[in-house]
Amino acid sequence: MTLEFSLDSLEADSCEAGCIVVGMHDKGALGASAARVDAASGGHITRLIASGDCTGKTGNSLLLHALPGVRAERVLLVGLGEPGALDVARFQRIAQEAARALTGLPAQLAASFLGEIEVSGKDAAWKLRTQALAAAQHAYRYTATLKPQGPGVRLKRLVFAAAASAAQGLEQARGMAIGADFTRELANLPPNICNPAYMAERARQLAAEHPGVTVEVLERADMEKLGMGSLLAVARGSANAPKLIVLRWNGGGAAKPYALVGKGITFDTGGINLKVQGGIEEMKFDMGGAAGVLGAFLAAVELRLSVNLVCVVAAVENMPDGDAYRPSDVLTSMSGKTVEVLNTDAEGRLVLCDALTYVQRFEPQAIVDAATLTGACVVALGKHASGLMSKHDDLAAELLAAGENTLDRAWRLPLWDDYQSQLESVFADFANIGGKGAGAITAGCFLARFTEGRRWAHLDIAGTAWSEGRKGMSTARPVPLLTQWLIDRAAADADSR
Repeated sequence: MTLEFSLDSLEADSCEAGCIVVGMHDKGALGASAARVDAASGGHITRLIASGDCTGKTGNSLLLHALPGVRAERVLLVGLGEPGALDVARFQRIAQEAARALTGLPAQLAASFLGEIEVSGKDAAWKLRTQALAAAQHAYRYTATLKPQGPGVRLKRLVFAAAASAAQGLEQARGMAIGADFTRELANLPPNICNPAYMAERARQLAAEHPGVTVEVLERADMEKLGMGSLLAVARGSANAPKLIVLRWNGGGAAKPYALVGKGITFDTGGINLKVQGGIEEMKFDMGGAAGVLGAFLAAVELRLSVNLVCVVAAVENMPDGDAYRPSDVLTSMSGKTVEVLNTDAEGRLVLCDALTYVQRFEPQAIVDAATLTGACVVALGKHASGLMSKHDDLAAELLAAGENTLDRAWRLPLWDDYQSQLESVFADFANIGGKGAGAITAGCFLARFTEGRRWAHLDIAGTAWSEGRKGMSTARPVPLLTQWLIDRAAADADSR
């Protein structure tokens, strides 16, 4: 992360910066800092409102240059919508618009006064964190395999007008932004670079750069000894060997760890059930769950959270060749349960089931997996919410609350035993797909068979991990949700000690 954040006690009219950000409500109601700028400039903003040149509608913005009486080179006037306290979704939209505009300017130093706006139920630290994360997101540029176009983002430092007591919000934003950038870069890389070996190397590098982090990479022979027949079957058709990556952070003393598990299909052709519907070029993002849990792990380490954390990534490529696994194969998983393969394009659950079995050796107090698992979840929830499934109401509530707090939202889907009958098989303990109906739920039901007796939740991020289309990029979700959940767990554990 190259963008720096800081706090200072500033006044909008006397702040010397390349740009300052102030807000105005609809119908011409100016925020406190906007009113100060208006007064210093001899009513310049008031005249623009009267002439109809600017409104305060949510998400609108207007850039003003060289206002008389104002020391900043530019003033970015951002619409706040109807007067009164904002809800969290509206404030995030405002923060996103301000960040988009700022990162497109030639200014290297900017200052934001949006923290003075009241947001229902949220404190100054949350407002600062939301703004900083939006700025970091818009400041990210992918340049790994292309030459930068134009001057790039010139903003180097963003100062927030706020009291020092809100500094925790910026510290959390810094950690989350570092984790999110790690996730974006990993997921955006092409699959000829980001293969299982590359992911393992990045994990080793992460451990080397952060004292207290340990890493272990299991090779094919290690997984064969463990009996990971399900994961290894998916890997059989690829020239790139599978890796099971295990990262650990021990910041919580003798407490049992929390566990994050990620699906890391670095490219998914569908296998023998080759994808023919279009969009196959987007399947480099099928390791979005792995990238997301690695980013959340890194964020937790950067924040030095007082939790023990284990992160397991199953990195595999799903390719068709003469040794590829087939529809009607029966696989024996690490758990000993057998699975009839009805579709080789339902490979994520076959990889995850062995990873979920493996992570239980660490006796985690909770397991959360993240996976770009099903197109059915995209049909159900679109691109706005991740699908959440769990048999544990308390764990589901924790994750939902973390998603609402960060606006990296999830929606809970049922995981009733009624759906399990769709996975029945006459040739194995069960099949890897459950038919056309409730595809996201039956995928969760499949994973639930490998987490019995464990406090576990599943996040289907197939709709939220990346933006669709030829120019779509990684969103870094669910890094904010998972990091907030770990922050909350650290706080709750400290309170219980």
